[in-house]
Amino acid sequence: MNNFDTDKHFKFRKLKNKVFKYFLYFLSSLSIIPLILIIVHIFKNGISAININFFTSLPKPVGESGGGILNAIVGTSMLVMIASVMAIPVGISTGVYLNEHRKNRLSYYIQLSAEVLQSIPSIVIGIVAWIWIVLPMGHFSALSGGIALGIMMLPTIIKSTEETLKLIPHSLKEASLALGVPYYKTILKVLLPASLSGIITGILIGIARIAGETAPLLFTAFGNPFLNFSINKPVASLPLLIFNYATSPYDDWHKIAWGASLVLITFIFTLNIFTRLFTKKYKVKF
Repeated sequence: MNNFDTDKHFKFRKLKNKVFKYFLYFLSSLSIIPLILIIVHIFKNGISAININFFTSLPKPVGESGGGILNAIVGTSMLVMIASVMAIPVGISTGVYLNEHRKNRLSYYIQLSAEVLQSIPSIVIGIVAWIWIVLPMGHFSALSGGIALGIMMLPTIIKSTEETLKLIPHSLKEASLALGVPYYKTILKVLLPASLSGIITGILIGIARIAGETAPLLFTAFGNPFLNFSINKPVASLPLLIFNYATSPYDDWHKIAWGASLVLITFIFTLNIFTRLFTKKYKVKF
């Protein structure tokens, strides 16, 4: 091959690289466009409902204008808190076990159960929680809703903990044990702190997922037009409020539904940004 053919081949390769690079940019832009359109549409319809009274007042009765979503904000916070208290310790412990006993038969069944649980529709989890918790208690409650959401969080936390721990060099664990550090202290003070960024990321992703769930809450938390701080009573939530108000025939309720949608989207968007920043700041490099 002479110099002319070599130069021609080199230019053709550069052209192919540029075409492929801009093709990837084009496909990436296509994936972002639907998200931007959804956010713009929600912002345009929901921004008019946002004011101080919207966050500090309770819903008004049918026929009265105004009202807010204070009960839904408090209820969502309670549900997320109950779900986190239940799912985080269990999920992290299970992830540690799966990492430490990778070839164990029990680990195989636990991993398979987590994968199956992740694929179960949320409404099915709601029905199961209704049978297991609501029926024996005899009433709807924030506790049953939080447990249902906690079950949905488990697979995400388990998987993120297990995968993050797999990235930790085995020599780090061996060095700790060689220095005479007990096994449980090695897990708690060496492995878990080293994988903290990945675990926190999984927790925040799990919270972002359950924050917008409606189906399980229809069978568990049920909803409440009043402000309630008891975990033993029904509570409102932002997804439930959006569902009920968006399907109503009242224009004022539609406006509140759009405003609540904007609040929920903003919360999830902020949570994802915080996850990125936290991961970047506290990521341990080996």
